[in-house]
Amino acid sequence: MRKLTLLAVIGAVSLFGMNGIEVVNKVNARDDGQQVSRKLKMVLVNKHGKQRVRETKSYRKYYGEDKKSIIFYTAPKRVAKTAFLTYDYKDKEDQQWLYLPAIKKVRRISASDRGDWFLGTDFSYEDIKKETKISTDDYIFTLDGEESVDGYKCYKIVGTTKNRDIADELGYSKVVNFIDKEIFIARKSIFYDVRGELLKVMHSQDIKKIDGIWTITHMYMENKQNGHTSDFYFSDIDYKTPLKDKLFTKQALKRGK
Repeated sequence: MRKLTLLAVIGAVSLFGMNGIEVVNKVNARDDGQQVSRKLKMVLVNKHGKQRVRETKSYRKYYGEDKKSIIFYTAPKRVAKTAFLTYDYKDKEDQQWLYLPAIKKVRRISASDRGDWFLGTDFSYEDIKKETKISTDDYIFTLDGEESVDGYKCYKIVGTTKNRDIADELGYSKVVNFIDKEIFIARKSIFYDVRGELLKVMHSQDIKKIDGIWTITHMYMENKQNGHTSDFYFSDIDYKTPLKDKLFTKQALKRGK
């Protein structure tokens, strides 16, 4: 713990002109639009090659430094109308709710559940909530040099969880992010479980400008421990159309829109 505290103080000052937390702050300050609507196709494949496909519509809107987002499942029929709502606050505890149409109930997702797998994918509830951002509350960051990912120069940022309780909640002891030096998006992330063993690897692909905003249109996550993979394909991305506040409510979860 003393070593981690020292790293937090000095910020792991590097020879590259920036330190770990400064790079992360640039990631979090990156423009990702006041609001966005989009479609998301999830392709989930187990170690035996069996494939499941999920289709959703999702929406996100900023309220100052706070953020609200909601996901509605549209296909296949047996999961349609499942919905997930997130309030991501800057200065107070975040809130998340899941609506399951089979039981017609809204379930609150507690902080202790944030490391659970999100509806059969290889992303956790926390991964879904943060999207392309990185939590500065949960990790201590160091800059461990630079590496190339898919031909792009990246900062290698090592995020170590601040304590064991946080690690247990997240399911991660460490996350290594490879941050594109030009656009400050993680092109690759490596996740280690609470025992320090390799858990999963995420790749951000097909990054392009949409409405003037750098946007990931394909994310691929591979669980190295069980062989399961999740491909997320984003389409019909719209940063311009205003979104009504009533869309981001528990009532909307039940309505399905």
